[in-house]
Amino acid sequence: MALNFEKISVMIVEDAMPMNNLIRLVLDKLGIPNIFCCFSGDEAFRVFCEKRPDIVISDWIMDDGDGLALTQKIRFDDRSPNKVVPIVLLTGYNSKKRVLMARDAGVTEYLVKPFTAKDIAARIAYVINNPRDFIQCSTFFGPERRRKVDLSYSGNFRRRTDNSKLNTEGSKYEIPG
Repeated sequence: MALNFEKISVMIVEDAMPMNNLIRLVLDKLGIPNIFCCFSGDEAFRVFCEKRPDIVISDWIMDDGDGLALTQKIRFDDRSPNKVVPIVLLTGYNSKKRVLMARDAGVTEYLVKPFTAKDIAARIAYVINNPRDFIQCSTFFGPERRRKVDLSYSGNFRRRTDNSKLNTEGSKYEIPG
């Protein structure tokens, strides 16, 4: 069955014009009707607040801001309209240290350059079809970092307190309190 992306909106944050254009072209070919292109983290946060995209695809390293700082702003700034939006981080780095940094910053998915159109489609489909619960504690706010299912665990939650887990169903979320 073909994926149908006709009802979602995606914001691209990439300061290199050729890469920004390439990603936009891929998203357009996937049938995504609402694509917002930004070239810096500051511009991206303003557009994010105004347009409220369903998914953010951001480069990690840019001349004006970076993808991790944008992620933190989306996750923690009081002006953010959707603190649990899926964020796909693009980067040329694939070291375990970098992946863990991105995960710990609240990034939802990680995509290493060079990538294919199929890779982008797979990440978008994954964040749509497999939404992750969000964890909020004193040192972290972001998607559940654990992906492995522990079959030996029989409780409701894998955290010390039940209220640290937020239920996120649907494409637009509300953060309590």
